[in-house]
Amino acid sequence: MVKLEATDKPIAQGKGVFVREATGLVKNVSLLDAVSINVSYMSVGAALALVGFTMLSLPTVSGVNLALGSAIAALLAVPQMIVYMMMQTRVSRTGGDYVWVSRSLGGFVGGTVSFMGITLETMPYLALIALSTVFAIGSVGSVLGYSYSSNLAVAGVDPLAQFLIASAIIALLIGLNIFRPRFGYRLISICWIIGIISIGVSVIVLLSAGRAGVENYVASLNIPNETYSSIAGRYGGSPVFDLRTTLLILPFFALFSYPWLNAAPSVGSEMKQGRSRRWNAPVSLLLTFILITVPFATMYYVGGVPFTNSALSDSILVNNHSFNFWTLAMGESNDLAVQILIGAGWILFTLAVLAFGIITISRYMLAQAFDRFLPEKISYVSPKYQSPVIAHLLDLVITVALIGLASVLYGTISSLYGAVAASMIYFAFVGLGAVVYALRHEKHPRSRFTLVIAGVLQVLVFAYLTYEFFAYPLVWGGNELAYGYIAASFAAGVVIYAVSKLRNRSRGLDISLAYKEIPPE
Repeated sequence: MVKLEATDKPIAQGKGVFVREATGLVKNVSLLDAVSINVSYMSVGAALALVGFTMLSLPTVSGVNLALGSAIAALLAVPQMIVYMMMQTRVSRTGGDYVWVSRSLGGFVGGTVSFMGITLETMPYLALIALSTVFAIGSVGSVLGYSYSSNLAVAGVDPLAQFLIASAIIALLIGLNIFRPRFGYRLISICWIIGIISIGVSVIVLLSAGRAGVENYVASLNIPNETYSSIAGRYGGSPVFDLRTTLLILPFFALFSYPWLNAAPSVGSEMKQGRSRRWNAPVSLLLTFILITVPFATMYYVGGVPFTNSALSDSILVNNHSFNFWTLAMGESNDLAVQILIGAGWILFTLAVLAFGIITISRYMLAQAFDRFLPEKISYVSPKYQSPVIAHLLDLVITVALIGLASVLYGTISSLYGAVAASMIYFAFVGLGAVVYALRHEKHPRSRFTLVIAGVLQVLVFAYLTYEFFAYPLVWGGNELAYGYIAASFAAGVVIYAVSKLRNRSRGLDISLAYKEIPPE
């Protein structure tokens, strides 16, 4: 049996260990695609749109600074970036971090935490983003004067329509990835580029309009007894930055953006070049930091911290007028074409999250089925379309069900926030897996030291973020749906591993052997 080695080269497999000798996927992911994948999955568009729902839930917004909070969150993500940068050049396969976690910590631990923390957790995240896409469509339509679309912009007002539209979007994107998977990657790049352009245009609009533009925007909303000064005045004499309260917002950035560097590694076998594996994580982290921090800093510069924090925590502005970075920029622009560009960028940047989320979840399911952890049929890749059809269809069924539960039973996007705590737990295990890998297989002392330190720091960061999620359940979506989903996912992983091991043993196969080898490309 070939042991796991610190190498980027394929290793020969023992006959029968894996479902087959190749994944059936093709190498068509460039460095641009890899960065597009990561940045899209790091949900910049959705984060800029949904921050108000989090600010509404905080016990206080006094001293919260979103720009500095983004900087702190990005700094805390550096150890994780180092882990992914190094591990992608050593173990680059379909399933990405699942592969080195399961090979380092064993099939039971690696398989169950991966199944709970990324394979099944991605589905409520996709449901959340699908609903936020509907929210974006409704908000953009409302700003452009289509009043009938305002029901889509407010969670719970028309849950059936929100459910149907969100489900249709998911179904169309999954269909595209089944029948035209290569175009699925191109769609991500197109949405990503338009989204970045729209952020740049929005920043220019806000800076050009200045404080007067913000004042005119508030006046245009025609809210009785509400002006720029009255909103800013509610902030009182609170500080513009307080470290303790700013730390309360860190799970927001973890929820949407900085930890999701796992997207590109999940398609490791499909990357064309070594530089795509080496550089996608640092480039993605830097771009995401710029794309989130600059918009928040711009809002503070033109509107001031007192107004911005008060407005983002005002239920009337957030719930009834969809106040956020995007709508503020659209409202300040007097040019219809510019408004349409900004609105389209918001929608497409959010859509990009779904476009790749659908790809990444199928790759995790395929990788786990390849190891025989999940039923072997899930690893089926259509020879005609070169896509994992059954994995995609499973994703469709579960995600649509979660969209229905969130929109109909809870009537709020934030009801799905709590499920993301499972990923915080998983990312801690990813760091631990990197530490074990370094101690066992890394031969160069400096590389071993770097990977161990980065892995340990990643464990500590995500242990802290996990604590934050569970310590403030009212802020981070702690409810029966979210916590029940986490518990059910973990239990399902344990049962699936046990059943698979017993079932395959009766066929003369020991699935634990798969976790001692690198899977094929």
